[in-house]
Amino acid sequence: MEEKKTITRKEFLANSSKIALGAVVGVAGINLLTGNKAFAETKEIQAWPYPWATLDPVIVRQNAHALYWNGQDCASGVFGALVQALDTAIGAPWTGFPIEVMLFGRGGGVSWGSLCGTLNGGAALISLVVDKTNSVALINELWGWYTTENLPSTAGNSAMYVDHPEIGVLPQNVAGSPLCHPSVSQWCFASSFTVTSNERKERCGRIAGDIAAKTVEILNAYFASTFVATFTDPAGNATCMGCHSTNVMTHMTCATCHTQTGYPHTAVAELGGSPSGFEIENAYPNPFFNSTKINFSVPTSSKIRLEIYDMKGQLVNSLIDSEVMNTGVYEYEWNGTNNSGNEVAGGIYFARLTSGNFMKTVKINFAK
Repeated sequence: MEEKKTITRKEFLANSSKIALGAVVGVAGINLLTGNKAFAETKEIQAWPYPWATLDPVIVRQNAHALYWNGQDCASGVFGALVQALDTAIGAPWTGFPIEVMLFGRGGGVSWGSLCGTLNGGAALISLVVDKTNSVALINELWGWYTTENLPSTAGNSAMYVDHPEIGVLPQNVAGSPLCHPSVSQWCFASSFTVTSNERKERCGRIAGDIAAKTVEILNAYFASTFVATFTDPAGNATCMGCHSTNVMTHMTCATCHTQTGYPHTAVAELGGSPSGFEIENAYPNPFFNSTKINFSVPTSSKIRLEIYDMKGQLVNSLIDSEVMNTGVYEYEWNGTNNSGNEVAGGIYFARLTSGNFMKTVKINFAK
């Protein structure tokens, strides 16, 4: 029977060191005999943040749209357009970068409808080229722009694309949320196109171009030391915490999704009544200096859009963006601001109420 031998911790460590040294000598001996290196040659690794070069947003827009329609979808389309442009401008470390790493972002995360894939792609690129602290303001600006801008943008609608050039100018709307599911569903409601239609897909392709171009604009300005943040949180955020409590970190409004569950837009007052048809009344006071009230009637539970346009027909503010409202008479108080919360210039504006086939416009004079 073999006799067991007890060794001390000191002896164990000493023997282990001899074994490790023998292994190293053995590998070295093999290298000397074969003339080969035992391990693959160590490659120089690019330090983070990665380098940036000034890019052309027009070119990046076109490439993002093309990538979207050719297998990369929204997140990887935006990310890939930026990576490929940087590869052309700089080369390594952008050469061969696997843009497919962002494919998960499509459809708000493999069709979960969460964060819009275009924003995922843009934020990922920003995070690659800008340090953690400074990237916050840039990503906030990108995501805030998406939630308050009329998209697809006019530039996106007028660009010349290789894929699906037969689709003309598409309807625009303000998403109001960075989430994929309300953004897409609200646009489908406003445009009357289905979620499976080529028009809806093209809408997302054009927004991929919009976000890629906006990311370029933001990063070009940042590296030129000219970036100035313009996005501010919607005023309604402070009163839209019923489902979260105040112990939460967020920059987006809840009103896009939660208007049916007790969290209506704070600027709307319900006056009661049972109107027989849709109607929008003349604003009062009119002209106005600080704010004016717009009364409108809803005969049955419906999705409502109340928007302000300028004399050129450009959307100024989506006061109510395709929100479901119950039967009643409502009053909206507009304070003369645009979608970004900035006060507009004095002049003539138009308030338009839309629901289904109903549309009516009234004139408003902002005597600033």
